[in-house]
Amino acid sequence: MLATGEIPGLHGKEDKDLIPVTIKPLYMKDIGVKGEEPNAATLWSYFITRVKDNLHTVLAFSPVGTKFRERSQKFPSLFSSCTIDWFLSWPEDALVDVSTKSLSEFEIECTDQVKSELMSHMGRVHKIVDNMTQTYFQQMRRYVYVTPKSYLSFLAAYNELYTTKYKEVDKEEFEIRKGLDKLADATLEIEKMSVSLKAEQKLV
Repeated sequence: MLATGEIPGLHGKEDKDLIPVTIKPLYMKDIGVKGEEPNAATLWSYFITRVKDNLHTVLAFSPVGTKFRERSQKFPSLFSSCTIDWFLSWPEDALVDVSTKSLSEFEIECTDQVKSELMSHMGRVHKIVDNMTQTYFQQMRRYVYVTPKSYLSFLAAYNELYTTKYKEVDKEEFEIRKGLDKLADATLEIEKMSVSLKAEQKLV
């Protein structure tokens, strides 16, 4: 698709018959000559040219791992037919904005100030990790990529872990309260039995 603008076998016979008829007025208006009767092959070629000129595809790849290198070797059009934009690391302010949006509607048992500090801390942590990858490369000569996707995964993992741990703590709290309630009930029963026992001792 990137190299030729066409995927072989994508269009059926009906499409190949219909598209030239549909595209003919555009062809005549654009490059046709009055009185000309273009054949189907010319119209089809014109259609593919318009597709190549007007269809814009965005491909997003992560440099993490070996898949990017393998894909670039298998599909040379990724380099020869694409305009490449390398996205650099996000600044800390952008990271904090993303964490703020991610956690603003997420319920956390804390004050607003603590939640705000947590959002800022998350952006700071990712920036620290990003800086450490450069130190790691200088010492070990190996690349470790920390991408925006890594940061989004970090935020999602925090939300998931917090929810899981909160449920566990909530369950433990419920069981402890249930046990304390039973102990309190038992204490009341013992007090009642003590009063009853004292009364019976007097009778004896």
